[in-house]
Amino acid sequence: MAWSQHHITLRPRPRGVHLVTREIVEQLPDLSELSVGLAHLFIQHTSASLTLNENASPDVRHDFETWLNTAVPEDFAWTHTLEGPDDMPAHVKASLMGPSLTLPVAGGKLALGTWQGVYLCEHRDRGGSRSLLVTLSGE
Repeated sequence: MAWSQHHITLRPRPRGVHLVTREIVEQLPDLSELSVGLAHLFIQHTSASLTLNENASPDVRHDFETWLNTAVPEDFAWTHTLEGPDDMPAHVKASLMGPSLTLPVAGGKLALGTWQGVYLCEHRDRGGSRSLLVTLSGE
């Protein structure tokens, strides 16, 4: 069994839910060497998250962002406000969505369903580039 670990960087994006599958895979050259295995993706931030969902319709991304902003509003009575009005809601959204994904690898590729994609959920207005630690294991 082989193990490898990669620190990868996702380019900065505005607040929203962004399809990043291709950007991640392009930074994992040894993924193609695995016939079977697992890829663990971990975002190293507390105000952004990862999720897996439908990759075909942009409406899905819009609906996710609309729901998150309704469920976790900025105009709530937050006490942690030193870093701006979008900071504490971003922390709550990140906790709800989660910091990691574990995905199967088959035939040198992420074994995603036909309509599945990896999303970066950027919960800050200007979160900047985002760092992921990706651990690959398999043979």
